Amino acid sequence: MVIDRQARLVAVESWDDYFLFTLESPQIACQARPGQFLMIRVSETSQPLLRRPISLHQAQGPHVQIFFQVAGEGTRLLSMKKTGQQLDILGPLGNGFTIRPELRGNEVFCVGGGRGIAPLYYLARELRASGARPIIFYGGRSGTDLPLKDRLRADGFEVLISTDDGSIGSPGFVTSLVEAELKKRRPAYLYACGPVPMMEKLAEICRLENLKAEFSLESMMGCGFGACWGCVKKIRRNDQEKYLKVCQDGPVFSLEEVVWQESEHG
Repeated sequence: MVIDRQARLVAVESWDDYFLFTLESPQIACQARPGQFLMIRVSETSQPLLRRPISLHQAQGPHVQIFFQVAGEGTRLLSMKKTGQQLDILGPLGNGFTIRPELRGNEVFCVGGGRGIAPLYYLARELRASGARPIIFYGGRSGTDLPLKDRLRADGFEVLISTDDGSIGSPGFVTSLVEAELKKRRPAYLYACGPVPMMEKLAEICRLENLKAEFSLESMMGCGFGACWGCVKKIRRNDQEKYLKVCQDGPVFSLEEVVWQESEHG
């Protein structure tokens, strides 16, 4: 874990309320892994006091990227940063996705809902580098919620699109698109990040299909490294249900570990 108080913002792309930042932070970039996150100070004042957790979208060379949606005051302030500014960031934090050697040569499903696509680009690149064949499922309420679709395809990935309103891609939820695709081919693994109802449905599908999976959970975080106990979720390990910290023990958990009802209401 590194505190970089001078991470320079070198590029900004935006689509309505979605933003892609490229930050120069060599120490964090060289330690980063898919599924980890950063804690970012969004204001020079005490309002808001706490850093904001943002998934790592990519790490390459001396740069890290974050992709986020404006969802509150913290992300609104973050979205106002300009190229050339320095950000105070802490990371990389958390336990990321597992890239298993046995996935080499096999298809793998990477399922993202809305801003949940953020960590899956980095994951898909690393999976491909390891010899796996990632298939990216990208779902949103409408076409405006899928700003990265062209970037993903330009990078050579097979991308399957769905929208709730049917404006582009397959009409309906991304979980229905996954179910339809499972009738045509069987992946060796599934990874997912997105809204809890989406991931809960995917967990049900994976259990029915006897498919192994990992899920990246979102949670309100105060510190990001396990000191404040502000992000606990009920997790099942060693046949026992216990409260674990999403920031430190996750944010990625296996299919068998997540107690979904607690994740939804906790």
